[in-house]
Amino acid sequence: MAESHAVLIPNAVTERQRRAKLRRTLFYIALVAIGLVAPFVAYPVFLMKVLCFALFACAFNLLLGYAGLLSFGHAAFLATGGYITGYLLASYPGLTPELGIIGGTLMATLLGALFGVLAIRRQGIYFAMVTLALAQLVYFLFIQAPFTGGEDGLHGVPRGALFGMISLRSNLAMYYFVFAIFLFGFALIQRTVHSPFGQVLKAIRENEPRAISLGYNVDAYKLLAFVLSAALAGLAGSTKTVVFQLASLTDAHWHMSGEVILMTLLGGVGTLLGPVMGAGIVVSLQHILAQSPLGNWVNVILGIIFVVCVLSFRSGIVGEFTKMYRKNFK
Repeated sequence: MAESHAVLIPNAVTERQRRAKLRRTLFYIALVAIGLVAPFVAYPVFLMKVLCFALFACAFNLLLGYAGLLSFGHAAFLATGGYITGYLLASYPGLTPELGIIGGTLMATLLGALFGVLAIRRQGIYFAMVTLALAQLVYFLFIQAPFTGGEDGLHGVPRGALFGMISLRSNLAMYYFVFAIFLFGFALIQRTVHSPFGQVLKAIRENEPRAISLGYNVDAYKLLAFVLSAALAGLAGSTKTVVFQLASLTDAHWHMSGEVILMTLLGGVGTLLGPVMGAGIVVSLQHILAQSPLGNWVNVILGIIFVVCVLSFRSGIVGEFTKMYRKNFK
C-alpha cells in the first residue's frame, strides 16, 4: 500500500507539470496568433514601437529579475545598437538591414562585455552607480562623435530590403520582420531562464554566498547574464533604428534607463510576460497622453501610476495575476 502511494505522488507531479507545460504552450500560441493579426487592427508603426521596447524590457528583466542585478546603464546598449546600425546602413547603401542589425547588436554585446568586466564585481547600489557612470560616458561620447549627428541625431537611415529581396518600405512587411525579431529574443530569454544556467542565476539572486559555497563561479555567471542582456538590448535598439529610420540621443539618456525600469517593475519583475505588458502600458500611455492637453505632464502621470502600482501590486501586474491564479487553481 505504501509503495503504491509512493508511485502515485511522482505520477501526480508529472501530470501537473505536463498540464502546466501544455497551458503555457497554448498560451504562447495564442499570443503569436494575436501578433500575426494585430497590424490589421492597430497602427503597425505603434505596434513596432511596443515590440522594440518590449524586447528592451525583457532584456533588462533577464538581468534584474533572474540575476538580481539592477543596472542604471542599459540605455547605453540600446543607443549603441541603434547608432551603429544607423551608421552602417546610411554609410553603406548596399548593406542589407539584417546585416546592419547584426553589426549593431555585436557592438552592443562588446560594450556589454566591457561594462560587465568593470562593474560585475560590485553589488547593490555600487553596481547600479557604476553602470550609470559608464552609460553617461557613452552618452557624452555620442554627443561628440561626428557620425552620430550630435544633438540632431542620425537621420535618413534606409530600411532597405531584407536579404536583398523583400522590401521593408511597407509598414506591414516591416512589422512582421520586427515581430520575428521579438519572437527570437523572447524565445532566447525563455530558454535561458528555464535552462540549468537560468536556475543557477536564480540561486545567485536568492543567496549568492550559498551559490559560491556550492562551487559556482558566480562572477562568470553574472557576467554572461549581463552580456546576454546587453546584446538583446542592442538588438532592440538596432531594430528600432531601422523602424523609425533614425537614432537619437534620447535612447542614450539616463531617462531611458529609468523608463525601462518602470516598464519592468510595472509589468512584473521576474516574470516572462511582465516586461511585455509593462512596455505596452507605458508606450500606450505616452502615445495617448502626448495627443491630449496633458501632453506636458506625461512623466508626472507615469510617475504617479508607477507609485500606485508599486504600493498596490508589489509583484507587478503579471506577478499579481500569477499569484491569484496559483492561489485559486492550484
